[in-house]
Formats: sequence, C-alpha cells, structure tokens
Amino acid sequence: MASSRSADLPDLTGRTYVVTGANSGIGFEAARKLAVAGGHVVLAVRDLSRGEEAATRIEGSTEVRELDLADLASVRRFAETWDGDITALVNNAGIMMVAQGRTADGFERQFGTNHLGHFALTNLLLPAITDRVVTVSSGLHNGPQLDFDDLDSERKYNPTRAYQRSKLANLLFTRELQARLASSGSGVVAHACHPGYSATNLQSHHANPVMNKLMWVGNKVLATSAEFGSRPTVHAVLADLPPDSYIGPSGFQGMRGEPGPNKRSPAARDDAAARRLWEVSQERTGVAFPL
Repeated sequence: MASSRSADLPDLTGRTYVVTGANSGIGFEAARKLAVAGGHVVLAVRDLSRGEEAATRIEGSTEVRELDLADLASVRRFAETWDGDITALVNNAGIMMVAQGRTADGFERQFGTNHLGHFALTNLLLPAITDRVVTVSSGLHNGPQLDFDDLDSERKYNPTRAYQRSKLANLLFTRELQARLASSGSGVVAHACHPGYSATNLQSHHANPVMNKLMWVGNKVLATSAEFGSRPTVHAVLADLPPDSYIGPSGFQGMRGEPGPNKRSPAARDDAAARRLWEVSQERTGVAFPL
C-alpha cells in the first residue's frame, strides 16, 4: 500500500493526474507530491496566473489549464480540449460557507461548484480516465440531508448548511458513480476522501465575519497543515483500496492521524438518494454517464 508521504511514494513516471483547484491548499500539496514522484500533473484552476505561480513551486512535470467549475461552459471547454489518458482525476476544488450567490448557470454557488461542476467534469472526462476518480468531501457532510425540492436553497440560505449538503452530495455522487462503473464493466474505481481539520484558505470566506475570525483562530490553534491534510487525498489516489472507499485521518474523530477508512453518515449511504441525485444532476448539467 502506497504511503501518502512524499518520500515514500512509488515512481509515477508515465502517469497523468488532473487535480482541480491545485493552485493552493490541499490541492497544491497533493499535486506537488504526485509531481515530485514522477507523475505529470495538470493543475486545473480558475485563475491561470495563480496556477502558473503555483506550478513554479512544484518540482516535476506540470501543466496549467483553465477550469471554472462554477461555469459549465468552462467545464465543457476543458473536456473538449483534453487529449490523452488520465490516470486519476482528483475533484478537489471547492468553496466553503460563502455568502449566497449563483453560478454562471444559475445554481446555488456551493452546490453548483462543489458538486455539479465536478459531476459534469467527471462524466465528460471519464472515457479518458484509466484508473480512478477521487472526490474530496468533508467530515462536515454529516449534517442535513439533501432537500431535493430546494437544492438551490431558495427558501432559506444558510452558508454552513449549504456547504454540508454540497459535501454530502460529493459522497452520494461517489457512491452512484462506483455503482455505474461496476455495472458497465469498467475497471475504473471511485473513491472519496476528506482532509480532517486542515488550515487552508477555504476557511477565510465565510459569509459571517465573526465566523471568519473564529476559523482563523482554529487554523492557528487546532488545524493541521495543508500538507498533512493532503495525505488522505494522495492515499486515495495511489493506494490499493476497495471500490467506493472513504479515506480520512484515522484518529481523533477523523480530524488527525494517518490516512485510513472513515465512516460515512447514514445519509451518505442512501442508495436511493444517490440515484436520485445523479438523475437530477444529469438533468441540470446536460451531461450523462458515458460508459
């Protein structure tokens, strides 16, 4: 089983990894580790200048491509211009507890970016993927269930609950993706992971300024580093795991410790909800399972 520490990674020469949101935080650290081990890493980022700057700090083979997950036209452009195999797609990018807003396609921002953008990207790229899809969720998925009658939080918007629901959607997406891959006879597998409590710039955009200050303190006092938080992602990308694994820190309530299997909430194990979410996502994005 591959270690998630940079010095212990296998030789990844000849393999290609696409990491969304790889210009900072956990995505950057995961991309850096995969590149240092010999992989060719594509930093799929919204801001090309920030992506290019990040690439200068990574030793190894990298490429920067524009991808705005809050705009399905951008997702389609990324996929349409792709050529070649992808060993693993890492659905890492996301926004957290932001003020109410809409994506370019009219979806609630967190659900649209964190789930629907990655749903479309994964299905559009799936014919090129040879090994696995890894989607970054959160321990905070264990909150309110999805309200299929109000996925865009039109009745009442709560930034924390909207984030929790988007992370629950990541797990339900992974569950249904794996079911469809298996039924199609594909050798590609789907996994999910979460970083525990790691200090990244995600915690600096809460809609409530008081919460921003509290999370800043938490980052200084309680959180692990982004490098440590990237270890479950790298483990999920490289380790020999059962299909539909959910990897996170193995100690202290899933917040700290080396990567290992973590428990999903009951809502995240709901096969009927996973199927329904897939159908709704397919209708909203206009992107279907291609295999």
